[in-house]
Parts: sequence; C-alpha cells; structure tokens
Amino acid sequence: MEIIYLLIPLALILVTVVIWVFLWAIKSGQFDDLEGPGYQILQDDEQVQTPDKGDKDKD
Repeated sequence: MEIIYLLIPLALILVTVVIWVFLWAIKSGQFDDLEGPGYQILQDDEQVQTPDKGDKDKD
C-alpha cells in the first residue's frame, strides 16, 4: 500500500509533462497542416532534363 504514495505523484508528474509537451507542440505549429506535405511529394514541380543518348553516337 505504501507504493501508492510513490505512484500517484509520479503519475501526476508524467501527466503534467505530457500535457506540457502537447501544448508546446500545438503552440509551435506541429499540427498546422497534416495533409499538405503528403501531397507535396506527389506534385511534379520541376522537370528533369536527361541528356539525349542519340547525340553521343552521331560524332
């Protein structure tokens, strides 16, 4: 029964730390846009130019 005197304060400290980290993440903008970066990788913004292989053989 004496362990309860240790576990309750530890649980309260843990809950406080978790809430503080969650509020910090909200304040710093970690949850602003969850879908945008996922779609950004699918967008083809630049076209890569590859050298034409036929030009080397025409010498």
